[in-house]
Amino acid sequence: MSTSALPVPPVRAVIDAVLVGGVRPFGPRGVASGIAKAAASGRVRIGTLGLEGDQQGDPRHHGGPEKALHHYPRDHYPEWRAELAEQGAAGIGVLDAPGAFGENLSTQGLTEADICIGDRFRLGTALVEVSQARQPCFKLNHRFGYPGMSRAVQQSLRTGWYYRVLEDGEVEAGDTLALVARPFPQWPLQRLLHVLYVDRLDYAALSDMAGLAPLAESWRKLARQRLERQEVEDMERRLAGG
Repeated sequence: MSTSALPVPPVRAVIDAVLVGGVRPFGPRGVASGIAKAAASGRVRIGTLGLEGDQQGDPRHHGGPEKALHHYPRDHYPEWRAELAEQGAAGIGVLDAPGAFGENLSTQGLTEADICIGDRFRLGTALVEVSQARQPCFKLNHRFGYPGMSRAVQQSLRTGWYYRVLEDGEVEAGDTLALVARPFPQWPLQRLLHVLYVDRLDYAALSDMAGLAPLAESWRKLARQRLERQEVEDMERRLAGG
């Protein structure tokens, strides 16, 4: 049930960095990827498919209207730095600047505990809506020089999230991300991630998830499939690569 009549909580953050990147060979097999992004200077146009100048190497699994913008909290970087240091990860240096996870937006002060599916934010002059969390893939293993990175991100539930774009606009570092509507406060990202990766066959939650209108269709389909098959899909190829 939507509860949009409830007061909107004061959720806001300042954008530390707006990041874009082109497609280039990545990893030991040189697969095309846009995961390496750099901070943009000045205002960047936001359209239905995301930031102007940003590219994805695998449009089947990345980008598109439901994954137009990827937001990752820089709040998580210290934890990752400590964990990767313990593992002796070769790519720990990517944490020295925003963009380590291929994100388009970097902030501090907002995490998965503060965000709900369907949240609408004024981002610069654009209007965006939270569409899904991230499902980490094997490219993070190569990015950080640690073969267990994608699995660690999944297990930590520190995945980041995606927005769809409802109104085009512009954004630059220093702009504010401000919540303007929260129709589904009962669906924080932490709950969604718990259903997806921890209590994976919670049938009541999966049924609710399957009917959650702002949630990306691919995630609602996943919930329906678990309900129908009464089993969890194989995640190994996504986490470890082919």
